[in-house]
Amino acid sequence: MAMSIRRAEPGDAAVLSSLAARTFTETFGHLYPPQDLQDFLGQTYTVERQALILSHPDYAVWLLEEDGVAVGHAAAGPCGLPHAQVAPGDGELKRLYLLASHQNGGRGGLLFEQAERWLLRDGPRTLWLGVWSQNLGAQRFYARRGFAKVGTYEFPVGTVRDLEFILRRPAAAR
Repeated sequence: MAMSIRRAEPGDAAVLSSLAARTFTETFGHLYPPQDLQDFLGQTYTVERQALILSHPDYAVWLLEEDGVAVGHAAAGPCGLPHAQVAPGDGELKRLYLLASHQNGGRGGLLFEQAERWLLRDGPRTLWLGVWSQNLGAQRFYARRGFAKVGTYEFPVGTVRDLEFILRRPAAAR
């Protein structure tokens, strides 16, 4: 299979919308009442919202494609996490998802590297991300890349509030 990673463009909004909803549902769908999940997906991963993100100069999204079919994505931009030490200019890995069928083969690392290069394109800066407190595999993945837990917050999906860890990698840690 031919694998490639490319920067998504506004014309990819429908593909990104579908892929983001599918990967979120595969990964976390079992945690939520069906209506909460549908409401969340219907607000968060609409085609219009993805088009807005893809056309915004401060954000970037990459698609991992195999044989021309999107199987994963990563998104990055300014840090918006609720932590007192977030400073102007800090970057955030906002999403990194792969279809379950494409996990554990190094593809997530390739997507991460794309996002990291973009986030650090103007030089070193502090990077942040949020990860579900029970996603131990993702926590190990990010720890190997220099991220450490510095806080928590609640991530709402309908009536459910997930405990999320806030991870940070200081600029000097790179």
